[in-house]
Amino acid sequence: MNIAVFCSSSSHIASKYKQVGFKLGEMIVQAGHSLVYGGATGGLMDSVSEGAASKNGHIIGVIPQAVIRMNRQSSLPVQLISVKTMSERKAVMKELADIFVVLPGSYGTLDEMMDIIASGIVGEHRKPLILINQDGFYNHLIAQVEQMSAELFIPLVQNYKPIIVQDIKECMKQVNQFKNS
Repeated sequence: MNIAVFCSSSSHIASKYKQVGFKLGEMIVQAGHSLVYGGATGGLMDSVSEGAASKNGHIIGVIPQAVIRMNRQSSLPVQLISVKTMSERKAVMKELADIFVVLPGSYGTLDEMMDIIASGIVGEHRKPLILINQDGFYNHLIAQVEQMSAELFIPLVQNYKPIIVQDIKECMKQVNQFKNS
């Protein structure tokens, strides 16, 4: 399966997140999957791709021209797909992926995640999204979603919603369930 990972490209984040990203990259490859990611250098993008590369994994990077112009193109992808815009990157990653995994990140990560959730809600796809709430990183976002549900902005019965896990081991258990189904 192709597992798309959305994550931070900031190199200023705590090393504990980088270690988790590296281990996730390793685990994806060890489970026989390919990594699909943003194709850029920095932060968790480096960590996940370096972890996958350390196990000789198949790595697909999808990188927009603006990021290439910033000299942030990674040399690790076996296959690098250049796209014009960030929106096109999301569309290509959505097409390539069988499963989406979200690590800690910022605006870009949230944008990618919300796009997958919104398009899943309207039935554009049925591909699972696993949100890794590493060290409680997404606690406030989860609380916001709970408030939206309580105030009926989100329907009581949902036809698509993210799977929330606490760490990468739990994430890979979920991935393996989908692999075997």
